[in-house]
Amino acid sequence: MIKENQKLLNQINVISDGVIVYAMLPLAYWVRFYVLNAVSSIPFGNYLRLGVFYTAFQLFTFAGIGLYRSYRIASLRREIKRLLTAILLDMLILVSGLYIIHEMYYSRLTLAIYCALTMGALGVKRYVLRRFLRWARGKDFNQKHVLVLGSGVMAQRYLQEIRRNPDFGYRALGYLAGKASDDMDGLTYLGGYQAMEQVLERYRPDEVVAAIDLDDFEHVGDIVEECEQAGVRLAIIPFYADYMPAHPQFDDLNGIPLMNIRTIPLDNWSNAFLKRTMDVVGSALLLVLTSPLMLFCAIGVRLSSPGPIIFKQKRIGREKEPFYMYKFRSMRINAAEDTGWSGTEDDRRTPFGAFIRKFSLDELPQFWNVLRGDMSLVGPRPEVPYYVEQFKQDVPLYMVKHQVRPGITGWAQVNGLRGDTSIKERVECDVYYIEHWSLWFDIKILFMTLFRGKFVNDEKI
Repeated sequence: MIKENQKLLNQINVISDGVIVYAMLPLAYWVRFYVLNAVSSIPFGNYLRLGVFYTAFQLFTFAGIGLYRSYRIASLRREIKRLLTAILLDMLILVSGLYIIHEMYYSRLTLAIYCALTMGALGVKRYVLRRFLRWARGKDFNQKHVLVLGSGVMAQRYLQEIRRNPDFGYRALGYLAGKASDDMDGLTYLGGYQAMEQVLERYRPDEVVAAIDLDDFEHVGDIVEECEQAGVRLAIIPFYADYMPAHPQFDDLNGIPLMNIRTIPLDNWSNAFLKRTMDVVGSALLLVLTSPLMLFCAIGVRLSSPGPIIFKQKRIGREKEPFYMYKFRSMRINAAEDTGWSGTEDDRRTPFGAFIRKFSLDELPQFWNVLRGDMSLVGPRPEVPYYVEQFKQDVPLYMVKHQVRPGITGWAQVNGLRGDTSIKERVECDVYYIEHWSLWFDIKILFMTLFRGKFVNDEKI
């Protein structure tokens, strides 16, 4: 089974990390004092002794933040992010400690090179290891054998996912349920929940995955007890999983766990401050830099057709508060300004309006919306009230997007969901953005927007 293999892999992982961390220090010393032709005031042996201490401390930190837990289904980006955080934190502690004990004779440039080399080497190692393990799992090695409980929608979805991704290395032994089901895609039916003790003893699975329906919830207590007595890891997929966030947070009320269904990083005041600071600085700078373009657009709109230069339209923003969003007018004055949806071909557009929409120049006045605080540079696109009333009834989780400021561009838009595309898929992207927000995520979206050559064109009037 996987237990013995996993223990060996973890030991190899820790030992190889230690070897790499230690080896990078003499390499950094060689780069600093031989390649760059400098003279060291500290003997090489002192660096080697420091490396022994630092390597042990580094491995302790890696274990403490969970880098040696199974990353079978977690993303490489998440693992690398944790790795880099740990390395930077430990290096900061090392430099601070050397300063406090008056041992700051060690070359700071050598330590900086050491930090960079360690990051690079450990990052490459994890990438190569993941590629190898996924290849091996695809060849039926390093498999984790699981027993599935339940035959409902969640159990079926779990089975489909592990079969669709063989490189995750999960193999279902069979399933227990109240009765056999034809919807379990040929998986062997091993009996009812009362047979669990015998099945655990016979098959000795590495993990039990309980995906039972509400009707079978009465069996949960027995399932937990049986798994604990057998010493088998139990994972539970709640029947309400569709309504849970990707990374739920729990509060404790005198021993009663309370799960927060929607966890929003921007509810944290420091995160909100960082985002708002970027919005204010970014929008003010962009208003100045794009002012020649906006003057060109203003003149073009004025000459293209009668009417105002700026078109303002009521949209729904954060906390469902209405605001007026500004654009350069790209259409002739018409009666469908609050309910119309503009397609790719629309005879209401002026020739100049079609030009500025093609290059998203009509969106430039929204930098003023950002500066005012109605919008953000990055966030879900705001809708007119007419569509909000429609979509909130028909699209699951649609109103979640109103928990943050709407944006000029967003995760949905850089993934091609603009114009006449699926509202449901847009909302899924918006909810993902809201739950996974970080400053780097915003910067990534802005760069993706820039290099794809447009902000966003949501095809509203």
